[in-house]
Amino acid sequence: MNTNQFGKKGWTPNRIGDLSSKVYVITGTTSGTGFEAAKILLSKGAKVIMLNRNPKKVENTIATLKKELGNNINVISIKMDLSVQASVKKAAQEVIKTVPKIDALICNAAIAQVPKQTLTVDGWESQMGTNHFGNFTLQALLFPLIEKSKGRIVTVGSMGYNMGIKTIKFDDLNWEENYTPNDAYSQSKLAQIMTVYELQDKLKAANITHVKAYACHPGASRTSLIKTSGSLLTRFVWQIMKLSPFVQSAKKGAYPQLMCATEENLDQSKFYGPTGRNNWTGPVGAHKLEPHAKDKAVASKLWNISEKAAGFKWNF
Repeated sequence: MNTNQFGKKGWTPNRIGDLSSKVYVITGTTSGTGFEAAKILLSKGAKVIMLNRNPKKVENTIATLKKELGNNINVISIKMDLSVQASVKKAAQEVIKTVPKIDALICNAAIAQVPKQTLTVDGWESQMGTNHFGNFTLQALLFPLIEKSKGRIVTVGSMGYNMGIKTIKFDDLNWEENYTPNDAYSQSKLAQIMTVYELQDKLKAANITHVKAYACHPGASRTSLIKTSGSLLTRFVWQIMKLSPFVQSAKKGAYPQLMCATEENLDQSKFYGPTGRNNWTGPVGAHKLEPHAKDKAVASKLWNISEKAAGFKWNF
């Protein structure tokens, strides 16, 4: 058992100081862990840019946050659908026009357990297209602003990376055969996590030591992720599970991404999340990452495919 570098209780937001000079960009803030992360950052004085696809939900979210934190919170909303490359590119341009720097980009939004094989408008399996390709393009386009502030990229993965096939199915990325909601979701999360460690290698090779990239996951949290895209049975099982002691609050689920966005001197090579049973709940800190998530040959191949998919080379 690893001893937690933050003590028995693990990392908590009490460690975050005043953030009034900082700018954070977060995807998926209208519910769940993204909402909780945005709320905590705003409560510490940060400027938060929220990227979401549903303007009505965003309006309600901002109203809720103002009610709870006061009207002076520094929050900006930009519309973005992570599953559509054109939308990601347009939103990135908006962000670049809006702020001079980004202290951390938190890639929190995801879709999960899509019941039937569905393709995005760009022609990818929907979970891979949203969770991996969408984030890849967003990170690449916002990289210059992150570099300006010696900032960080925080990727919110999932323990799902270890629950499907343990590699990337390059010969059938879209699951034309043998599609299952879980296998496709797991592969998209594995792709996201692999890309973090591949990015670290590329930054090192380019001698860029002032930008950090971190991988984390929320554990099992009470969020609407499954509710919005899972099948009826999956949703039913999850609703029952949410009442069990094996699931934690969305607020606690936000701790790993907040830690990776704000904590000094974190080891980039680690994987962060709850350290209790099955890494579902418990004190937040570093824990084991299975070796297949750092398979260099697979990660490099995935990177090249992702650049082709985005239509441009990542500029270091």
